[in-house]
Amino acid sequence: MSGLYERESRSVSTLAHLRFFPQAVTGGKGSMLRGDDGRDLLDFAASWGAASLGHGHPALAEAVNRALTDQAGASYLSTANEPSVLLAEKLLSLVPERAAGRVWFGHSGSDANETVARAVVAATGRPRIISFKGAYHGGTVGSVAISGHPAQDGIEKASGLSLVPYPDSYASGSPEAASKTALAHVEELFATSVSPQDVAAFFIEPIQSDGGMLVPPPGYFKEVEALCRRHGILLVCDEVKVGLARTGRLHAFEHSGIEPDIVVFGKGLGGGLPISAVVGPEAIMNHASTFSFQTLHGNPVCASAGLAVLETIERENLVENAAKVGDTMLSALRVLQEKHPLIGHVRGHGLAIGVELVSDREARTPAIEQTALTVYRAFQLGLVIYYVGLNSNVLEFTPPLTMSEEEALRGIAILDQALSDVEAGKVDPQLLERFAGW
Repeated sequence: MSGLYERESRSVSTLAHLRFFPQAVTGGKGSMLRGDDGRDLLDFAASWGAASLGHGHPALAEAVNRALTDQAGASYLSTANEPSVLLAEKLLSLVPERAAGRVWFGHSGSDANETVARAVVAATGRPRIISFKGAYHGGTVGSVAISGHPAQDGIEKASGLSLVPYPDSYASGSPEAASKTALAHVEELFATSVSPQDVAAFFIEPIQSDGGMLVPPPGYFKEVEALCRRHGILLVCDEVKVGLARTGRLHAFEHSGIEPDIVVFGKGLGGGLPISAVVGPEAIMNHASTFSFQTLHGNPVCASAGLAVLETIERENLVENAAKVGDTMLSALRVLQEKHPLIGHVRGHGLAIGVELVSDREARTPAIEQTALTVYRAFQLGLVIYYVGLNSNVLEFTPPLTMSEEEALRGIAILDQALSDVEAGKVDPQLLERFAGW
């Protein structure tokens, strides 16, 4: 264990820890982090996608410095401030027309999704919400209440929540089978226990990230959208981890050809600073004043960072870069799949990629311990990568949008070595004793 990691263990609470290996950093530049031991670490996680522009991007630093040097207060609760207005106007210009009403600002995807869940019920008078099994919409009481991730089992859910299966093409054997089965669950729900007229909103993830980087089958969300339109149900799209250029489109929902009523942004919007945004119809977003607020919501420094991120995505063509580098990574990973029996499935769009590890390809048996050992060994070799999934067996790739093809291939080479070492039994399972992961 590094000195900084041990010092943290004596001073910082573990209540918010999700740890996979003893990572401790003192700085970073671009796609690289600097460990406190002096090692350079290639970052394939970007703090779960939050460091969207990488580390130390000059445009972000300049925007934050300018906002702090001439600070327009610290909140938008009781005063309009220019940075939050500019960011709101920019976001309204980027979403589908049906969502382009008003913008609410928060600190994280968690408080954003909680706000939406409360607002849609209050504004529509409909008491029910649908979301997916495996969905992680946040860690606050209200966002956990509409989530379906097993890591949050045992925590009380909203009384009006119904959870339906997310289509998993790999587990189902084909995209067609996955789509058919998942749609049948929704239709059965409406035909039996839940009146669609009681449902305020259907929360979706255009790629289910923490549930295993699941890419929906073609046409699936078009069917869900049609169901929502038929019954007057609001379609809420959680783009917190996979939105804003990550998938090689500006919005991940564009891959499904749908137009959500409400779009939720977070993580990468701030480039590493805490900010989230909900963009939706005026009737929902202006339901009531003092409905959902914290003192530092609409903070002008964070809003300036958000605007800098959006402008940098456009100026540096990061949508196109994510698509190009992501294609390179997917191709390289599929080559590894032919080499490594541990790799059962490779999936994703752009720089939102999942690699599912299995101990038996035919049975698709989750390789749970091997997955944890792979990310630990990769860290030892200089690559930061985490895992997700209902069975904790999916390597997740959410690197900075600025990552180059050379860096991507270098990281894949490290992963190749890590997998080889795990398959050869060279990585001691006792290394995992202090790292529970998901």
